[in-house]
Amino acid sequence: MNDFINADGRVVPLDKEGFLVALDDWSEAVAHALAKREGIELTDAHMEVVLLLRRFYQTFQLSPAMRPLVKFVGQELGKDKGNSMYLLSLFPGSPAKLGSKIAGLPKPENCL
Repeated sequence: MNDFINADGRVVPLDKEGFLVALDDWSEAVAHALAKREGIELTDAHMEVVLLLRRFYQTFQLSPAMRPLVKFVGQELGKDKGNSMYLLSLFPGSPAKLGSKIAGLPKPENCL
């Protein structure tokens, strides 16, 4: 059974794992609502990575696994942010999966 969130004054459908059903439904308000469901209050640091994830997806048409995510963040934001500890501090548990969810992207293929 699908779920939903309310954001931007509309009902946005989610799949059973909490990912957007339609990628076009994403907005910053949707990101904040998705993060809230995960117990995260989005900061500028979170949004910097979320927007980077969206750029990665637009470039490669896939959601990155952890290793490519760390590498991409390092290339784009510097090595102080391009490490797994920094990403885990923002997106606990599985930064690639949780970050992709909040960024409105499909679940990375190799995430359980």
